[in-house]
Amino acid sequence: MSDEPIKLAEGMMAALRQSGRIENHVCEFRGCGKRAPFGFAKPRQPSLWFCFEHREHGDMDLAG
Repeated sequence: MSDEPIKLAEGMMAALRQSGRIENHVCEFRGCGKRAPFGFAKPRQPSLWFCFEHREHGDMDLAG
């Protein structure tokens, strides 16, 4: 293993930004507003995003 950080191929980051694939989601839990890396979605429905603290709400939404 190397201690060097992983780098994307040249021009890849600009392409990702232009395509809109890098998104900063906010937690859907009322009043939270933290960064939300955990996405949950049912087929043909919009995704719901939750922070680490509230991700169990996404699990409950999928189960219910």
